[in-house]
Amino acid sequence: MRKILIALAVLFVLPSAALAAKDRLVLGMSLEPPHLDPTAGAAAAIDEVVYANVMEGLTRIDENGQVRPALAERWTVSADGMTYTFTLHAGVKFHDGTDFDSADVKFSLDRARAADSTNAQKGLFEPIAAVETPDPLTVVVKLSRPEGLFPWNMGWGDAVIVAPESAEGNKTSPVGTGPFRFVSWVKGDSVTLERQDKYWGARPALKTVVFKFVADPSAQVAALLAGDIDTIPVVGAPESLERFKADANFVVTVGSTEGETILAMNQRRKVFQDIRVRRAISAAVDRQAIVDGAMFGYGTPIGSHFAPHNPAYVDLTGTYPHDVAKARALLAEAGYPQGFKAVMKLPPPSYARRGGEIIAAQLAEIGIQVEIVPVEWAQWLSDVFKGEHDYDFTIVSHTEPLDIGIYARDDYYFGYRSDAFNAVMEDLKTTADPAARKTLYGKAQHILAEDAPVVFLFQLARAGVQRKGIKGLWLNAPVQANDVTGVSWE
Repeated sequence: MRKILIALAVLFVLPSAALAAKDRLVLGMSLEPPHLDPTAGAAAAIDEVVYANVMEGLTRIDENGQVRPALAERWTVSADGMTYTFTLHAGVKFHDGTDFDSADVKFSLDRARAADSTNAQKGLFEPIAAVETPDPLTVVVKLSRPEGLFPWNMGWGDAVIVAPESAEGNKTSPVGTGPFRFVSWVKGDSVTLERQDKYWGARPALKTVVFKFVADPSAQVAALLAGDIDTIPVVGAPESLERFKADANFVVTVGSTEGETILAMNQRRKVFQDIRVRRAISAAVDRQAIVDGAMFGYGTPIGSHFAPHNPAYVDLTGTYPHDVAKARALLAEAGYPQGFKAVMKLPPPSYARRGGEIIAAQLAEIGIQVEIVPVEWAQWLSDVFKGEHDYDFTIVSHTEPLDIGIYARDDYYFGYRSDAFNAVMEDLKTTADPAARKTLYGKAQHILAEDAPVVFLFQLARAGVQRKGIKGLWLNAPVQANDVTGVSWE
């Protein structure tokens, strides 16, 4: 009898335990965010935790790169393209119980475009001339010039709406309006979110989401196999994908990203101010060898800063075919027949660390002796991206959508400046016609390819692994996001 009772107990316990597991997801990430405020940092890992999950904007970008309503249920634009009127959802609250209304939108947009703003994408808000709030559910944004991409720009993580009551604390304890609320952050380990049961929109299927930070690629594989992690949307060890393809318990997914991966050259250094040196380095680098050797074939070689899946993409990979002899000749012509020494500071991602080893070997063939210095993200941000820009080479993937405009930024980390390129970017600001914009984007790509301000390597693939039975994870990443709002278990 005792054995029967135990067996019956097991029968009753197992379904409930299985059911409990079906509302929890552990999602692995290679990088831990430096903080959790997407309006005050450039690190993609910030958005990968909070975008759409915890924090929302007036609009949102979906998996297919389309602009969708979010906190604004609808909007209209004036005939001259200079005024956007947003109608907000009623009854929305922040996770701390404060009401969301038009005043929060005005606060957020004015804060992002202020002179002392720390927003990493301040250019998104540059066209805004004024923000008016005629009533709690209406926001009128007046622009200084037409900006056809304004609804798209408002869907970036950098444009999420924050409240004045909680904005200053969002780096460590983010307060948003999204379907999940922040619960805890164990530094060096994980961030935990829980479903916000009073969410204004559709209720997500998941109750708990844990973002687990596992930098080591081998440890990622072990965690997946042990069941400690349910999915890693971008695996650090692409060579492991074949193993998971052969395992019926897992599904391997391969999508696209906006991640243009580049070898940046610091043009504050005299040697890189010479276009012949930059072109020589571009000719010395074998892009396909990097894709094959560092990424095990997952990635698409690029010749300029533009995603191959974008309709305006121009294939310029033939501008600098791999040619060691030409590279040596260009270096000699520039006054460096024996090459030179340089320091390459590499952030943690495997594409950077592995790619850097391959590129260093390729540059050695033309006499450039590269010292590789691995750094953590905090040091990379301080040494390379900000501050003194103390580096010669670095490798990084720029995952912001449609971000070719970074080459027009003053004092950007690679120090490039081109009046011709800047003029094209200015024309784009006032051009709404899609065909004309496509032409301008093509012109911009050609200028960058010719000037070789960086070595354009490859478009980062979104190659991941998920446990069988998970539904609703994004295949592609048109923005930096791990949107789990529509995820469920079969």
